[in-house]
Amino acid sequence: MGRFEYFEHLADMGIIGRGASLAQAFEEAAKAMFNLMVDIDQVEPKERIPIHCQGGDREELFVEWLNALLTEADINGMVFSRFSVESLTGEELSGWVKGEGLDPERHHAKTEVKAATYSGLAVGEKGGEFYARCVVDL
Repeated sequence: MGRFEYFEHLADMGIIGRGASLAQAFEEAAKAMFNLMVDIDQVEPKERIPIHCQGGDREELFVEWLNALLTEADINGMVFSRFSVESLTGEELSGWVKGEGLDPERHHAKTEVKAATYSGLAVGEKGGEFYARCVVDL
């Protein structure tokens, strides 16, 4: 079972996704990031948007994944609550997100996340559990 958590970082925030697979760790980190912005439990998965991104290695791919999600949210005026990484190779990721249009009265915006950064970036496995972490710019 996956989970997400946070770590303090000056004016920004660190996020960590953990899971039984690298894909699940990426999904949990996405949940952590969007939960900083709104209570994702209040976001209905009404619309599905495909996501495809590339990176030179899995660390870069992780940052690209998070930033692709932020871009889609910004372009479409949406927030997301469901994340799926269907294919994850060393340099490419394909998946989807589900969410709905941002409703300020229902979603109660918390913090604006501007971007995922390379600060604190680490992707790996420890004790049979995968993790993906970085600092997001608030």
